[in-house]
Amino acid sequence: MENTDILSMVNISKYFPGVRALSQVNFSLKQGEIHALMGQNGAGKSTLIKIMTGVYQPDSGEIYLRGERIKVESPEHAQDIGIATVYQEVNLCPNLTVAENLLLGREPRNTFGIQWKRLFTEAKKIIKEKLDLDLDPAKPLGSYSLAVQQMVAIARSLCVKSDILILDEPTSSLDEAEVERLFLILRKLKNAGMAILFITHFIDQVYAVSDRITVLRNGEYIGTRGAAELSKLELISMMVGKDPAELAAASTRQELKLNKGSEELLRTEGLGRPGFLKPITISLKKGEILGLAGLLGSGRSETAKLLFGAERALEGKVYRDGKEIPLLDPQDAIMNGMGFCPEDRKTEGLIGDLSIRENIILALQAKQGILKYLPRKTQDELAKQFINDLGIKTPDAERPVKTLSGGNQQKVLLARWLATRPAILILDEPTRGIDVAAKSEILQRIIQMRNEGLSILFISSELEEVVAVSDRVAIFRDKKKIAEVEGKDINEHTIMRMIAQEDTEYEKQAAAN
Repeated sequence: MENTDILSMVNISKYFPGVRALSQVNFSLKQGEIHALMGQNGAGKSTLIKIMTGVYQPDSGEIYLRGERIKVESPEHAQDIGIATVYQEVNLCPNLTVAENLLLGREPRNTFGIQWKRLFTEAKKIIKEKLDLDLDPAKPLGSYSLAVQQMVAIARSLCVKSDILILDEPTSSLDEAEVERLFLILRKLKNAGMAILFITHFIDQVYAVSDRITVLRNGEYIGTRGAAELSKLELISMMVGKDPAELAAASTRQELKLNKGSEELLRTEGLGRPGFLKPITISLKKGEILGLAGLLGSGRSETAKLLFGAERALEGKVYRDGKEIPLLDPQDAIMNGMGFCPEDRKTEGLIGDLSIRENIILALQAKQGILKYLPRKTQDELAKQFINDLGIKTPDAERPVKTLSGGNQQKVLLARWLATRPAILILDEPTRGIDVAAKSEILQRIIQMRNEGLSILFISSELEEVVAVSDRVAIFRDKKKIAEVEGKDINEHTIMRMIAQEDTEYEKQAAAN
């Protein structure tokens, strides 16, 4: 089969107010290949896909389909010209039957309406041929697991005549057997000539199924390489912008002059949830910073959410000062001395229309309960204290928090949890989206809090930040903890090699036990 470009995107740029999403990006997809698109959060993957499928129009650049220049007008137009997309969030109707979801809009009909017997027969045939699954097409889709729903969404896209299939995180809710079944299907489609664009954060899966890999970083095209020619370390280096040779030559960090906590404050044993995070064991000592390192989707944020009860753990136990504690929801976590600054401060943390004062006192009010309302005088004193202590730049505490800069918003979120006097503070990407000066100020504040005895779980995509502030570092890959380092082993080169390595000594020891 001739291995030619079926789709090519040339010098694609896209700008939003104040944001350069893509700048002169090139991408090509060949007939009969599986092509992985890789990049960290904010790299531009989603924007490129949305341009490819007609959700966005590029500000500049050209798109060619089968050698002819085109303009993808809309998602419907993309489907009409043979581009099918399956998103991470299943976009089907769980109240309808499997067959109705599969053939929605294409149901066999006669003058009396839908021919139900024929509908179920055709659906069962499609499911068997496309997915090699034995499902009851007459059952509601919602009666099946999310993994099966994801497979039905893929089968639905294959029912439409398509030359290009885009899969956005298709394996996020699948177990290992289901992933392998999906890969068998993808290889079959590839051999039949379909071009498949595969977006995922699972590095091992990329190498298991992909022919070529394209990397984007900060809205720019970094390169395209054959999967067989690109080592995992090189791939990670392209994604994070660190040269392996430079890292290898770089000296390890200077040892932090911080108090070394010895007493264990928090411990998890086998904490996890199927499809979300594989069981992990970590410990956090009094007065230390435990860094969590790994690529986006590796399990760092998942660990934070399970620990804080923002997501329900279905496996394992959590201990505080040696005693098992329940963590069914965030209220449990707060009552056990935890605070949590989430990754997305705008949608998961702050309430933009509320004032700085109101945002600061939210968690403390929740901790006290609705029957113990914080007096306005206490609220004003707390807001004034933390505005001064953290250097929040604002004329007064009554300004809506959405009017502040990113760095000052992050300080307000920190203030909210410091007001509860926590023993444990979980910080997920606390410096994302803020300027260099504010970033340095927040990192210094984190070290100061640690020096004052606070135990901190610190997550950052910037390896140099993890290296700079951590006493120990737990390393994650593909939804599991794979290693842990401390002392002189805390350096960017060592951590990147462990993320890239197929089997670390830690994993071998865990398997032996």
